[in-house]
Amino acid sequence: MALVAGVDSSTQSCKVVVVDAGSLRDERAGSLRDERAGSPRDERAPFGHTVRQGRGIHPHGTEVDPAAWWDALQAAIADAGGLGDVDAWAIGGQQHGMVVLDDAGRVIRPALLWNDTRSARAASDLVTQFGAGELAARTGLVPVASFTITKLRWLRDHEPENAARVAAVALPHDWLTWRLRGFGPENPDLAELITDRSDASGTGYWGPNGDDRDLLVAALGHDAVLPRVLGPTEAVQDAAGRRVGAGAGDNAAAALGLGAGLGDAVVSIGTSGTVFAVSGDRVIDPSGTVAGFAAADGNWLPLVATLNASRVLESIGRLLDVDHAGLSALALAADPGAGGLRLEPYFEGERTPNRPDATATLSGMTLASTTRENLARAAVEGMLGGLAYGMQTLRELGVPLRRALLIGGGAQSEAVQRIAPEVLGIPVEVPAPAEYVALGAARQAAALLRPTL
Repeated sequence: MALVAGVDSSTQSCKVVVVDAGSLRDERAGSLRDERAGSPRDERAPFGHTVRQGRGIHPHGTEVDPAAWWDALQAAIADAGGLGDVDAWAIGGQQHGMVVLDDAGRVIRPALLWNDTRSARAASDLVTQFGAGELAARTGLVPVASFTITKLRWLRDHEPENAARVAAVALPHDWLTWRLRGFGPENPDLAELITDRSDASGTGYWGPNGDDRDLLVAALGHDAVLPRVLGPTEAVQDAAGRRVGAGAGDNAAAALGLGAGLGDAVVSIGTSGTVFAVSGDRVIDPSGTVAGFAAADGNWLPLVATLNASRVLESIGRLLDVDHAGLSALALAADPGAGGLRLEPYFEGERTPNRPDATATLSGMTLASTTRENLARAAVEGMLGGLAYGMQTLRELGVPLRRALLIGGGAQSEAVQRIAPEVLGIPVEVPAPAEYVALGAARQAAALLRPTL
């Protein structure tokens, strides 16, 4: 039996799954629980296959020393039983994070994560310099504060000494893959940095024709090494001779893990909210609402993201002094429309629409509408409303949508599941909870041992 490992390195934690390469589809339905959360690990899958899982915790913040990710990855690998019996592995990870290395392979400064909005002005400057239409045509993106290119521009403008030291730019999963293959300050071969088209497509300096060096220089101030982009089933090796996949951005890896196909929209409700659809055609949106990302399987993955998702429900739940189940019960006790109460849930600014300095607003308050039930309903409808706006934008750009797959922690709310079809306007399915990003990476690793992805 050949075993493969998949990694999910997110903003919050690192998770590793080790599964049988031949029965990966069955393994995706396995019950995976975190013993560190207080429950015993359940290693049983419905078809009798063994799943091993490990987890490491990441620090909070919008800038993080990548060493914390490396420590968490090591802990997660150990917790999953190690990689000694694994034949191939791949890493899925948070997109857009800026990891800058000097010519000795050392991290120059803490990585700026996707949710760090200090580069909003840098994004505006790049759009002014090149034009939104030009940037969308070249890269599929119109820069906002989330994207790597804006963080490099911010570095150039605010930390010029650090910017001048940059010899290579990597994304979180690029850097972790490089380190796990045996590279780093002790073996600083920057030419061995690799990535995949899905994560490269989220930088703002990559397009269908490859790396756009002019845009990189415009952001950073000089050229630098960029990871080599591998194809969906192209492999390199680690120091132990194991096959290593290109990896993927978290959303693209989740699409692989779910088995999403053309016409499927994946609605992920986690710390952030995302709507992404598998498309056979490249999508260009000069408005910047839709990011024209690439998929990990060779297709395209146009995506709309919101900064405010499950934490909207958590915030209102704390206000009402109820847990997740209590908030769900309150929301379902209210009528659709919440009696006219409307929550615009921009608690942490917003990416779609692009309002980095926005704040949340509650409107429609009357003596009749201002109830606990209506407030809970308004929170659910407000959060889903941002995602519905994204789905409508995808439709207007010609992306066919036949169903929505609802995933993420927020998707486990009964209220979210029942209200989502009303707000999204499309049939909704809720797959069984699983580590879809890690399983997508494992699926990519398994494809290195057999003909198809």
